[in-house]
Amino acid sequence: MAADLGLSKSGVQTLFGTKEQLQLATIECARSMFAEAVIEPALSADPGMARLRALIERWLAYAQTPLFPGGCFWVANYADFDSRPGPVRDTLFRQQAHWRALLAAELRHLQEEKKVANLDPELAAFQIDAALCATNIGLRIDDKNAVGNARRTIEQILQTADRTFNV
Repeated sequence: MAADLGLSKSGVQTLFGTKEQLQLATIECARSMFAEAVIEPALSADPGMARLRALIERWLAYAQTPLFPGGCFWVANYADFDSRPGPVRDTLFRQQAHWRALLAAELRHLQEEKKVANLDPELAAFQIDAALCATNIGLRIDDKNAVGNARRTIEQILQTADRTFNV
């Protein structure tokens, strides 16, 4: 950013007041870009399974054609801030909670629509998110099977949910 603006790194920081304010502004920019690339396009799909699959596919495309050098902005920054209390960490993990809640909401919709007996939407959302995070890491280390493994893992989660439908 500094090079693009023709400023020093400290000059960029000065524009935001503090390093923390710069980090928070960066997170907000990443949140907006993530919403535009992943969430907003998926919202046109019908609620439930169709939207859940659209969210997953959009996330995979976001990780495969990254907007940021580390792939998924969130996954790339979790490890840097998970043990550093403060507003930056809190904001990063609020975004993760929001993402999981979005997945869980679609799983709850599926549960209500299909009368799923034993589906735990929060657990399934956690599992799907974990598979997606692992996929981002796999893509960064050039694992050719990362996306396929993610799809198979997520499909198993969804099939397990499907087997719990009341007939």
